[in-house]
Amino acid sequence: MTTVLTSPVTADLRGHTVPLDHYIGGAWVPETERFAVYDPATGDQIAEVADADAVRALEALDAAAAAQDAWRAVPPRARADLFGRAHRLLLERADAISEVMTLESGKPLAEARAEFQLSADFFLWYTEQIAHLQGSFAEASQGGYRIITTHQPVGPTLLITPWNFPLLMIARKAGAALAAGCTAVVKSARETPLTCAMFVQVLHDAGLPAGVVNLVHTTSSSKISAAVMADPRLRKVSFTGSTEVGSILLRQAAPGIVNAAMELGGDGPLLVLDDADVELAASQAVVAKFRNAGQACVAANRIIVHEKVADAFIERFITLTKALRVGNGFDPSTDVGPIISASQREGVAALVADFDEIDATRLTGGGVLEGDGYFFEPTVFEVHDRDNELCHRELFAPIATIYRVADTAEAIEFANDTRYGLAAYIFTRDISRAFTVGEKLEFGMVGVNRGIMADPAAAFGGIKASGLGREGGQHGIYEFLEPKYLAVTVDEEGALS
Repeated sequence: MTTVLTSPVTADLRGHTVPLDHYIGGAWVPETERFAVYDPATGDQIAEVADADAVRALEALDAAAAAQDAWRAVPPRARADLFGRAHRLLLERADAISEVMTLESGKPLAEARAEFQLSADFFLWYTEQIAHLQGSFAEASQGGYRIITTHQPVGPTLLITPWNFPLLMIARKAGAALAAGCTAVVKSARETPLTCAMFVQVLHDAGLPAGVVNLVHTTSSSKISAAVMADPRLRKVSFTGSTEVGSILLRQAAPGIVNAAMELGGDGPLLVLDDADVELAASQAVVAKFRNAGQACVAANRIIVHEKVADAFIERFITLTKALRVGNGFDPSTDVGPIISASQREGVAALVADFDEIDATRLTGGGVLEGDGYFFEPTVFEVHDRDNELCHRELFAPIATIYRVADTAEAIEFANDTRYGLAAYIFTRDISRAFTVGEKLEFGMVGVNRGIMADPAAAFGGIKASGLGREGGQHGIYEFLEPKYLAVTVDEEGALS
């Protein structure tokens, strides 16, 4: 049983009160063990949050399991009303959440505000779906009875969120799970737990019943996931993160046949065809590559350019890249914020060194920016040896790699030469080519003449090693529902028999 102390711990960050504890069974639960959260733009510690072990995580699952039947029974309209109240509170706290997001993730404030708006839009999308879930009614193929199909919540869920989009991921996952009538245990990312906590505070203040949503922070993610995944009460896991960790979670899900949704790594190709608008392609490629300092699974990982337009594209892309301003996210002139941590920045520097060793030309950047924080120059390579292992790896860094191809067929072949299949991009003036090439690309999502495509009305997700399932669109909420079939015998007058 959770022991709730009387004085939960909070921090005042830029004038905003932020909970620093776990949230279990409708209350903030302090913890003796705590870990530090840092501002990647300065390297300074900004808070200490509660550090859960497996026992605490199972207490959160206790609360979720205890609340499941009652939450499932809440009428759709009543549940939608709670969501509507939460959405209004969320909008009221836009500035506070965006500023704290920038503080702990380092992303420019403009990007944090854009993420906030998209997150709120996703939450509103699920709010609107709650009272409009439908089943079906049909006559049996040979007659004599009726086939009724409805949907029921899958049950208690484990939602594991990443650090790079700390609000969007919990809003998208928890929005769908809770809207479907599932209770949830949320595990925040170690690097960015504060935004997650502020979102859960919104749900608490909106009046969601105790136990419906629970939040734990931890430095022992693997131990927590192993314990919770082994518990037969857990019926769903939704994870966003690396393919390697996703594979571990799928193995943990297998013994209990736990329903799993995985949004994993990416190796996104961006194809610039010979008829592309070069200015548009270059400007959108900069967005697709360097947003969030390249720390995004949908980032343009390989920029594949038809040789006819390659020189013009590269010249413009380099000009735009050199114009990007790297700095603290609270500076309104900043375009690219810091890398999330010192160790992650070391990995970026190592990647640059690796590219310097192969048949590739560094066109700009490639250096660590000295001073406080974990900043790195936006970097561009033109790579001539595409058979190297580096050319098939998710970079997750402010490093753009450009490849020349002789024709569209070669572009498609190279684009598909990857184990991943999350996001791809095409630039062409011909809509017929866009459809033709888009259908041949082995990716779950394809952007045409645009570098950003996340939208609440769209099914977000990938294929191959990039994951299972979809978030958003008509599909997102059904990821947390199971179809249920009733075979009902009727007599000739239509009465039950």
